[in-house]
Amino acid sequence: MNDERFAECMKAMSEGNRDALREIYEEYHSWLYSVVYGVLQQKERAEDVSADLFLRIWNSASNFKAGTGHRGYLATIARNMAIDELRKRKREVYLDGPDTEDDTETDIADDTPGPEAETVQNLSIQQALERLKPAEREVVNMKVLSEMTFQEISDTLGIPMGTVTWRYQAAIKKLRSCGYEQGF
Repeated sequence: MNDERFAECMKAMSEGNRDALREIYEEYHSWLYSVVYGVLQQKERAEDVSADLFLRIWNSASNFKAGTGHRGYLATIARNMAIDELRKRKREVYLDGPDTEDDTETDIADDTPGPEAETVQNLSIQQALERLKPAEREVVNMKVLSEMTFQEISDTLGIPMGTVTWRYQAAIKKLRSCGYEQGF
């Protein structure tokens, strides 16, 4: 779907046309799910957020400004909703008791070798991805699964493109050390 067709669908949705929403859903459901899953790393929560995402798109159709790049627009909404879900989860954990998980991200310039530096040939791709820092995993998911360009990722995350490419290269280096040479 190109920008022009997407804008037409958004205009039609703002006028109550559900077929336009169905067209956007069919075109982007899998891609947006992968963006959300890349942030949440939980299938059930990603499914819930993805469903809510299309309600949000429907409700905000009249606010869409044509010519702003619809893929970045959609990815930003998906990512923000996933981050909101993470924040909600943290509040729930806080209310239930102290959070034992450390969700803080280490400095991206930290190059100290860790367990990911060793070559491990028998890891599943999911296990290999779990060895990445959350920021690296997010960039890999957006680049590989969502097929976004580095510029689209940069715009969506609100970080310099150099940081995006640095995180991607660091992640790929770690994945290759786990025996994943193909597809990256």
